[in-house]
Amino acid sequence: MKEGMKKYYGATFLIGLGFFTMGLMDPLYDTYIPIFLSRFVDSKGIIGLIMTLDNLFALFLIPIVAAISDRTRTRIGRRMPYIIVTLPLSGILFGIIPFSAFWGLTGLIIAIFFLNVFKQAGRGPVVALMPDTIPGEYRSEANGVINTMAGIAAIVGTIGLAKLMDVKINLPGRGPTDEILSFPVAGVLVILATIILFVFVKEKQRAEEAEEKIKISESIKLIFSGKDKSAFLILISLLLWFLGYQGILPFIGLYSKEVIGVSSGTAGLAAGMVAIAYALFAILSGVIAHKKGRKKTIRFSLAMLTVITLLLAAHPTLSSMMGFTQTSMLLSFFILLFIFGTFWVSVVTNSFPMLWQMASYGSMGIYTGLYYTFSQAASIGAPPVTGLIIDLFGFQGIFVFASICMFSAFIVMGKVTMGESARQK
Repeated sequence: MKEGMKKYYGATFLIGLGFFTMGLMDPLYDTYIPIFLSRFVDSKGIIGLIMTLDNLFALFLIPIVAAISDRTRTRIGRRMPYIIVTLPLSGILFGIIPFSAFWGLTGLIIAIFFLNVFKQAGRGPVVALMPDTIPGEYRSEANGVINTMAGIAAIVGTIGLAKLMDVKINLPGRGPTDEILSFPVAGVLVILATIILFVFVKEKQRAEEAEEKIKISESIKLIFSGKDKSAFLILISLLLWFLGYQGILPFIGLYSKEVIGVSSGTAGLAAGMVAIAYALFAILSGVIAHKKGRKKTIRFSLAMLTVITLLLAAHPTLSSMMGFTQTSMLLSFFILLFIFGTFWVSVVTNSFPMLWQMASYGSMGIYTGLYYTFSQAASIGAPPVTGLIIDLFGFQGIFVFASICMFSAFIVMGKVTMGESARQK
């Protein structure tokens, strides 16, 4: 197994640059867009509703563009034409987000709108590039490598670039201004990563490209009406676990500021703890799944996430009972988030390969798109719900909600019978 995967590591790391761009933008976006919005909007429920705009685009654009790329044939490949257009434009638009807030709520929402048109249109082809290249037996390990790249990007964003939010820069007509610098720097890095990806990754022209192109409707019908429901059950499971995760993520920066009382720059470190764990354990989680089985690895991780989210719900109360200082409270919160990240990456790393294992070369983009259809449906539904939960019950309620979602996913995954690598069948 080690020798077999070894020859794919170089290509996988290069392909991971596409994931690097997403990993760089997403945590900064999720942490600071709610903070920008809070300048104009008081209700957390309304902020959560606005935060679903990007996920609404993802719900439609990711599966559509990914499926179209399945049927695209060009000299530079079937995924690359979409990647080299959408990612650089995403980087440019990401860089202007803080400046758009100077024009009020309308300016901010317009910038968010166009950013997500390009960012979400590019995501499907970026993700589908890996299974086009790596054999099914090694996709858990390869997905671990790619998630490591995304985790490194998230660390760069949340721990490195996030601190730039506290740096004041002189702007004409405004003077020293903070909460800006992270976004344009990240935008430049996205563009550079895309250039490297395009220069060094050459899509292979495979013999399978001569096979009959699979109709989107036929693939979807097979998933939902076929005799074996494993693909459908995985999609339901990921809907549930992403409901829990996306219910927490948009508010973790606000939680850090309002409950623990840290600055905007330090608030970004909360997501950074998850990112560090993501980077450290992504490859290991793929290796473990290769040996123990993807389903077993995912279910164990979901069980642990159920427990950890309950501990996060109890964290403020326990901190008060134990007389924690702000520093101790913040440190213990970070530790819990780090542990959360170690198990969360195991779920994400191994669920995609389970779906890809059921797909053919001609339907790889379709299955990738369906993964994002369900995950983004969760992203749309979760923030308004958890925003309302915060308004009614406080921040602890979102962690209880996440725990229920993780446990429900654990139950559903127990009924899945397919998706293991050929070695584990």
